[in-house]
Amino acid sequence: MQKKWRMLLLIWLMMFVAYLDRINISVAGPTIQSSLHLTPIAYGAVLSAFTFGYAILQIPGGWLADRFGSKRLLVTALIFWSIFTGLTGLAGSLSALIIIRVLFGVGEGLENGAQFKLIGDFFPSHERSSANGLFLTSIALGPAFVAPLAAWLLGVAGWHGMFLWFVIPGVIMAILIGWLVPKAPDGGPIHTRVITSRGESTMWKDVLSHPSIWLSFFAYLFFNIAFWGFLGWLPTYLSQARGIVLSKLGFDASYPYVMGFFGLVIIGWLGNRVFYRYRASLIAISYLLSGIFLYTAYNAHTVTASVVSLSVAGFFLYGGFGPIWAVALDLIPDSLRATLTGFVNFGGQIGGFIAPITVGAIVSATGSFSGGFLFMIAGVVLAAIVLFWLQALQNKAHRLIDTTLGATTHA
Repeated sequence: MQKKWRMLLLIWLMMFVAYLDRINISVAGPTIQSSLHLTPIAYGAVLSAFTFGYAILQIPGGWLADRFGSKRLLVTALIFWSIFTGLTGLAGSLSALIIIRVLFGVGEGLENGAQFKLIGDFFPSHERSSANGLFLTSIALGPAFVAPLAAWLLGVAGWHGMFLWFVIPGVIMAILIGWLVPKAPDGGPIHTRVITSRGESTMWKDVLSHPSIWLSFFAYLFFNIAFWGFLGWLPTYLSQARGIVLSKLGFDASYPYVMGFFGLVIIGWLGNRVFYRYRASLIAISYLLSGIFLYTAYNAHTVTASVVSLSVAGFFLYGGFGPIWAVALDLIPDSLRATLTGFVNFGGQIGGFIAPITVGAIVSATGSFSGGFLFMIAGVVLAAIVLFWLQALQNKAHRLIDTTLGATTHA
């Protein structure tokens, strides 16, 4: 197996485990709320606690990966977050649960920039949309797999025991990453030519002076309002608003993530091929379609119609992941790949922090999930507007490059 595909498989498995550990608390949410007597807003604070810890480590974690290498950081991250996965099962109060989930988020925050750095190092620009899409199928299959597994473990071990069992996959992955992930491709990392007003640059202050990187930051922020609202509250919504019993919840909650897998593969492929120069527009359209199906989901008259709409929304929500990270990597010089992908993802985690607690506050205040869905829909609409703006800037850049290449050829 080529080094780049072995690397991609291993970080896929690592992200799969990361999402097992992130989403198991969502499946256990109704049980935890009952056990610890948590209000919806208090449970929203627990979900946002992870995102807070995850967000504050995005830029430092990226800098550490650029400074010391991705492989070393990934092993450290796996060990750290696995410890706090287990400790989640030992929490006996709201305050303890929040502190543990913040530290769990810190552990997972270490890995993001390092993984995208590896993809940028091993895959050229025209392969990155599909490479990212394939890598991030883990974030769809992880929740799809964990939903029925966590529901089963809840039944046999309780929510405390469930978290202790989920320590094992992280320990196994730490060993595999340390043993098998290559440090660099043969011939060195793939070069990305990043042009700023001062010419080709490797200085992140120059890169940050370009509006495109800020548009990527805000697009990912607004998108994550919808994504983390969807991810954190889906099982609770199906249980409390649609009356699905625990024994059936795991399977019904998994369908949107299965559809998300297909969205990642199909839209990631389109970002490599048909829409290579129009990736930002492709993502924007995908987000707008997800908003339409989120709207039909909470207005559906039957449980089946709601689950179907949520599943189609999942297809389009997840589908944008491959091309959006391909867009971001094309804006980032080689030496800053982990730091600046961490910066873009930091924007996403601001949205991810806001979403669960805001949805919880809306549900507490209104007794309905309708306002929470409208809040998520607003997120994807704003993200789409920003992405169309980014596409306009990229179109100008492509025309300038084409004109320059044409002049060079004729000369």
